[in-house]
Amino acid sequence: MLGWQELILIFLVVLLLFGAKRIPDIAQGLGKGIREFKRALKDTEDEVKTNINDSDKKKPDSHK
Repeated sequence: MLGWQELILIFLVVLLLFGAKRIPDIAQGLGKGIREFKRALKDTEDEVKTNINDSDKKKPDSHK
């Protein structure tokens, strides 16, 4: 886990590299990327669950 000193150092490096005006744009893009990733992950999870349920319905009952 990062401590507060490391976080401040990272923030200062980002500030120096990109400038204060670009940081909100970068943060907004990062937020959009995270949301898209979570949405894709959920869609994939839903698709896997659907495929598992569909394959369970197609299998003959082997318990008899």
